[in-house]
Amino acid sequence: MEAMINLILQFGDLNKQQIDFLLSKVEVLELKRNDYLSEAGKVPRYVAFVLEGVFRFCYYNNKSEEITHYFVDEGNFVVDNEKFESQIAASEYIQAVTDSKVLVFNKKDWDEISNTILDWEMIKAKIVKKCLTLAMERRSPLVSEDATTRYLSFIDAFPNLINRIPLSYVASYLGVTQQSLSRIRRNIR
Repeated sequence: MEAMINLILQFGDLNKQQIDFLLSKVEVLELKRNDYLSEAGKVPRYVAFVLEGVFRFCYYNNKSEEITHYFVDEGNFVVDNEKFESQIAASEYIQAVTDSKVLVFNKKDWDEISNTILDWEMIKAKIVKKCLTLAMERRSPLVSEDATTRYLSFIDAFPNLINRIPLSYVASYLGVTQQSLSRIRRNIR
């Protein structure tokens, strides 16, 4: 819980009473590999902070191919924020790639925090902005680079993930086949 509080405090000040209130609203949730934190077609139930594990955002394209478009690991929040805040059905999945442990806030408690802690909306907005900026920085190079450069950029962006997640997810994220990814990895060695 300390890691979550330390992250939040980077975006605003909270006193001990506010921190205690925040922590009173959190639950620990454990997910097994391949469990969903949020599912397409359902309203997201939680804002989660990742204590242990890796999550991926994925969807199915019009050819029914599974596409991974983002990863989130320890020390970060994971949520389909727009759908969670609006309480509308998600269009993508948030899936545990590894066995995971998260701190979760349900919508009722999340709103109660907003209504109780004076600067919470500003803190939340700054956290969301940071997450979106980071996501854009990590995704932008994937549009214009060749596959080998995309793979090397992936390793730079997610240095702790390459040995923790299935290569099929990495290939999907990079927009290449598993065979191409294997060839790229062989050539780099």
